Amino acid sequence: MIGVQGLAKQFVETDANLFLSETGDLSARLEAEVDWRLTQRLILQPTAEINVAFSEDRRIHSGAGINTVEAGLRLKYEIRREFAPYVGLHYERKVGATANFARDDGEDTDSLRVVAGVSFWF
Repeated sequence: MIGVQGLAKQFVETDANLFLSETGDLSARLEAEVDWRLTQRLILQPTAEINVAFSEDRRIHSGAGINTVEAGLRLKYEIRREFAPYVGLHYERKVGATANFARDDGEDTDSLRVVAGVSFWF
């Protein structure tokens, strides 16, 4: 794995990662998120992620091309900068051949989840 992490214009945090499996399959993940301060403590955080495979791997049910697209929205309340509980929604959709593999296995190709947790650092 090799990755790059940075801050794009408008303070968008970005991650770009490239993965090489033991069998030589190459894939990538692109992520972006931004913090919109509604107040000094209340923060709305949209996120987006795309997973791409450069070759098909039937063994792990991964098609070539864009595999999954994810989007999320979290509402955080910073009690302190280092400690912030949050609630939100997370949507994931499998596309292309990966969606076909999921359908063949009787799985859903998309899901919407309610998330809750605590973000902290020290």
